[in-house]
Amino acid sequence: MIGSTQLRTPRPGAVALSGATTAVPTPLDLVIPVLNEELRIGRTLAALAAHLRAGERPVRLIVVDNGSVDGTVSIVERECEGLDVEVISCRYRGKGAAVRTGILHSTAPHVGYCDADLSTPLSTLGIAFDLLDGGHQAVIASRRVAGATYAVKQPIVRRAGSQAFNRFATPLVGPIRDTQCGFKLFDGDLARSVFADMQLNGFAFDVELIARLRRRGIDVTEVAVAWTDDAASTLSPVRDGYAAFRDLMLIKRALKHV
Repeated sequence: MIGSTQLRTPRPGAVALSGATTAVPTPLDLVIPVLNEELRIGRTLAALAAHLRAGERPVRLIVVDNGSVDGTVSIVERECEGLDVEVISCRYRGKGAAVRTGILHSTAPHVGYCDADLSTPLSTLGIAFDLLDGGHQAVIASRRVAGATYAVKQPIVRRAGSQAFNRFATPLVGPIRDTQCGFKLFDGDLARSVFADMQLNGFAFDVELIARLRRRGIDVTEVAVAWTDDAASTLSPVRDGYAAFRDLMLIKRALKHV
């Protein structure tokens, strides 16, 4: 359960918020990258607070601000009641850069990240946690394995683009069916070691991450989820799609001798 209110001493450049924190070491640091998320982050934090309050495992949230110019950070500060939250900033733009900054800032035995829109149901957190406790080192949510469903489907253009991207990524990630679902949990030391070597700042960073894990001989476990597409997503099929395909070439080059 979430414990009594206690301020965490922040690292340089970080802001610890006065939500409830744990009296025992936090088993999981969960990174949430944000960029101009004032319309969604409040609901996300409220949902996380309710979910974590009903559970037995304390979780610290590391909110990584990737250059927001709206009220995102103010809303995080206002909605942190009942949560152990630390807000840090990322000097480089891009989701990959923000997640890497959060993972390298983490200290917990387990670490992971999720999107600010919570398209993946929070029930996945407990499932992934149990798998990590059972010895799995990398657990990722998947929209394409047996049992997965779409609570709200993606538009057909995004769905087709995603499928094409996965086909091109297969030589790098092997049998992994869904590299891009924004919910992944890992053994903490493993994640920090892998992210320290990563180079991509954009959306395709997930492919680099999984490719590097597989090159270390790590089994990546996919968990079926009921995924909800968010119509307010900032992902552009054209702009970000082109950049993601370009980044696949960069990943191949970067891992050529790994």
